[in-house]
Amino acid sequence: MYSQQLIDKTAAYVQQTLQQAEGGHDWWHIFRVWNNAKHIAQTEPADLMVVELAALLHDIADSKFHNGDEEIGPLTAVAFLKREQVDDAVVEHVAQIIRHMSFKSSFAEQVFHSPELAVVQDADRLDAIGAIGIARAFNYGGFKGRELHNPTLPPNLQMSKEEYKKTTAPTINHFYEKLLLLKDKMNTPTARRMAEQRHEYMHTFLEQFYAEWEGLR
Repeated sequence: MYSQQLIDKTAAYVQQTLQQAEGGHDWWHIFRVWNNAKHIAQTEPADLMVVELAALLHDIADSKFHNGDEEIGPLTAVAFLKREQVDDAVVEHVAQIIRHMSFKSSFAEQVFHSPELAVVQDADRLDAIGAIGIARAFNYGGFKGRELHNPTLPPNLQMSKEEYKKTTAPTINHFYEKLLLLKDKMNTPTARRMAEQRHEYMHTFLEQFYAEWEGLR
């Protein structure tokens, strides 16, 4: 049963927890993914409360900021939801979504599926492309001290999951190793439509970037 009080409490908890988070994975990232998810869910046979809880909690403890620990996020979400006495089936569903929604999960065969996962995964992927995706990529690259671009270091289009997790490549490489791949990985018709324009915007950006890099514009 949908509970607006639980959603409000979850949003407040996440906003408080992520106060000092890196700018691409902060409360405002969560807020945008939450809005994307609610919009996509309008046309999908998904449980809205599960969608909203998973969208709100999906980056509560991102493995990138916890030494690569991929279980800390689901476990942190579970602990919060259990404190709020949420039904066990909902808790488990939310944990499974968080566990399986990230891009790095796509390096292995997907073993968990649900309409709610499809919605939240698309919502998160949409925030990784377009203008905001570009901003987030360079913000994170700066946070990690990475080069903007290095023509002597081509993108690695065949990397393994472990290589992806440990990469220190320039930010421009990330477009080819992840961002430009996301349009074709969308699950829902709504997200696929939204992704088209964002995808084209990234191509336009890259064209301008390379022209400026070479002093042509």
